[in-house]
Amino acid sequence: MTEILTAVDAMVPRLRERAAHAEELRRLPEETVREAAEAGFLGMLTPRRWGGSQCDFATFLEATRRLATGCPSSAWTLSFLALHAWLLCRFEPRLQEEVFAAGPAPRTPAPLAPTGRAARVDGGFRISGRWEWATGVMHADWAMVAAVDPESGPRFFVLPRAEIEVVDVWRVAGMAATGSNDIVVRDAFVPAYRSLEMWRIAAGQTPGEALHPGTNVGWPMGPTLTLVAATPALGAAEGALAAFTARMREKIQAYSGQKQGELPATHLRLGEGLATVRAARLVWSDAIRTLERVGPAGPAAPVEERAAIRLAGAHVVRLANEAADGLAAAAGASSGFLTSPLQRHLRDLQMMRGHVVFDWDRAAQIGGKVALGIETMPSDLL
Repeated sequence: MTEILTAVDAMVPRLRERAAHAEELRRLPEETVREAAEAGFLGMLTPRRWGGSQCDFATFLEATRRLATGCPSSAWTLSFLALHAWLLCRFEPRLQEEVFAAGPAPRTPAPLAPTGRAARVDGGFRISGRWEWATGVMHADWAMVAAVDPESGPRFFVLPRAEIEVVDVWRVAGMAATGSNDIVVRDAFVPAYRSLEMWRIAAGQTPGEALHPGTNVGWPMGPTLTLVAATPALGAAEGALAAFTARMREKIQAYSGQKQGELPATHLRLGEGLATVRAARLVWSDAIRTLERVGPAGPAAPVEERAAIRLAGAHVVRLANEAADGLAAAAGASSGFLTSPLQRHLRDLQMMRGHVVFDWDRAAQIGGKVALGIETMPSDLL
């Protein structure tokens, strides 16, 4: 995977240069998506059967972290598109043959909350609904949405891009470049082979897993998604730290004429930022080791380990926000200009912490509940 990491490193300065433009576009520039595909990033988790790299999660997450130091919104979007290709590998073989026919990285936004309705008809389902948070939808080839089938409960459904409507709602203070608009589907027919019951994922009984023995396709979905989503936050904090350091080396205080980088208060704030980011990275690294150890067990992975990963993901995001908040406060008012990368990292982090799995009170509550041996619920997202 050295070649992919090298290509990712080459992308980082270009992501940094495009970050302001991506924010203005409210989507990724097409050259960013193209470069990620050419680098092999979008197919990192796709099995070799479909032309992907079939890499380990540790390498994929490391590549994501590096991208996020340049532009957290870009890293978030690209990593989710890669992860969703991995999710497609759990569907029926016929669906996989269809979506991977054009290559190892079908771009498939996947708002996962089951806010749609499904009705059974001959050969499949008719579905309708509206879904929020469709990250990457502006680059979609397909879309994966969730709807409730009255007979079997929540299901995932995969539709071609032409059968969905994108509603432009993504006008936000942070993570603007993710283009996470809404999706609407109006009474669309979906063949049965393009659907998958959610309970099968939770039980480790998806039809696609048999196609990919010896891969990480069957690893538990909740902990894996948590770590993928937490990784851009770590990269964002590292990017904020780099931006603050560079600024302090050149900033002259207006009234004293003194270099701010020579002040003891600046040394203190930078040291605090270094320590907090380092702590976040240690928590992240430990959680990855846990996932790599228990992932092969799939849904049988101990609930204590899954809860530990959930808590670690929320902790990484919490620490990343603390670091960026402190650095921005010490940087002075000039860091508030839209041309400052520090404020962009800060705003992206503030948006990330609103994700449902990073609600600190909820994540900590779940961790404590599991430590006491109290039974979990599906809504705990483990």
